Amino acid sequence: MNWNSWSEFAAMGGYGAYVWGSFGATALALAGELLLLSRRKRAAVAAARLAASLGAARGRRA
Repeated sequence: MNWNSWSEFAAMGGYGAYVWGSFGATALALAGELLLLSRRKRAAVAAARLAASLGAARGRRA
C-alpha cells in the first residue's frame, strides 16, 4: 500500500484508530508483564535468600 503523506499512513485508510490502539494496548500489556515479572523475580530471590539464611542458622545450631 502506498501512502502519500504521514497523515495518510497514520490514518491507515480509516482503520488507524484500531491499528494504533492495538499497538498501544499490546505495548502496555508487554510493559506491564515486564514490570510484574521483575517484581516476581525480586520476591523469589528474597525468599530464596531468607530460606538460605534460615537453613544456615539451623545448620549452626545443630
